[in-house]
Amino acid sequence: MMDKKAKIYVAGHSGLVGTAMRKTLQRQGYDNLLCKTFQECDLRDGAQVEALFARERPDYVILAAAKVGGIHANNTYPAEFIHDNLMIQSHVIHQSWKHGVKRLLFLGSACIYPRDCPQPIREEYLLSGPLEKTNEPYAIAKIAGLVQVESYNRQYGTRYISVMPNNLYGPGDNYDLQNSHVLPALIRKFHEAKVAGAASVEVWGTGTPRREFVFSEDMASACVYLLNQSDDSLFRGGHQAFFNIGSGQERTIRELAELVQKVIGFSGIIHWNTDKPDGTPRKLVDMSRWKDFDWKPAVTLEQGIALAYEDFKQRFA
Repeated sequence: MMDKKAKIYVAGHSGLVGTAMRKTLQRQGYDNLLCKTFQECDLRDGAQVEALFARERPDYVILAAAKVGGIHANNTYPAEFIHDNLMIQSHVIHQSWKHGVKRLLFLGSACIYPRDCPQPIREEYLLSGPLEKTNEPYAIAKIAGLVQVESYNRQYGTRYISVMPNNLYGPGDNYDLQNSHVLPALIRKFHEAKVAGAASVEVWGTGTPRREFVFSEDMASACVYLLNQSDDSLFRGGHQAFFNIGSGQERTIRELAELVQKVIGFSGIIHWNTDKPDGTPRKLVDMSRWKDFDWKPAVTLEQGIALAYEDFKQRFA
């Protein structure tokens, strides 16, 4: 069990994942959180990261810092997506080992899996086929992070954990129409169309791809749960503790758009721009590795969209 007074470094504390991690830790009584802005420590800079760890000496590290975005952002900035993520995770993982961090949790993404692998996606399907081209640089960076975690466990005896959540959403999300993921982009589009009295909203693609969505605070509760489990239960004699995090709430993009439309109260129509890419056809993760653990998601998709919409209105409306 993590001591309630242990110093926990939440790398990337202001993003979607980091916001959820901070709130969840604080609710559970962890009040010694280390949070640094980009201006205080650029995690792409190895010297700055080394100085931070030497000065602060965290007991635990949650590696939530990453450059993230949707299809447009991944297609527009592929070099930044692979470079920034490789640098961030390599520096943080290495300095965690060098400075004796008790346990690190690395946040990846379910986009690491092959584009057309069997569904639901088991952890063993990693590297079994080609990736989705629209997010390949990001996915390769996250695969490298997972392998780095396992490699340090194998060589140095660390007991670091990797989790691969499916599509995350919730308070603290990025609602930029060009660079965000599908759900926050839909929230903003439908809200602005409602305010403007527009007759329609354009949504990219055919609406047929299927996606599983995980509320950010459900994901965070799963991560804190894992951080508090024993080595025996997590590693089971091996060097890898690698878990999918899903919700079981799978919808088509069309169904998702209609649900967002309902929550926001937009009365117009949806125009599907089929000239735009769909991305991966389906992405539902398998949760079999959780069968012996006492954790389940608590927030339904409709409840989560309503909470995310309230967050959007407080921050931007």
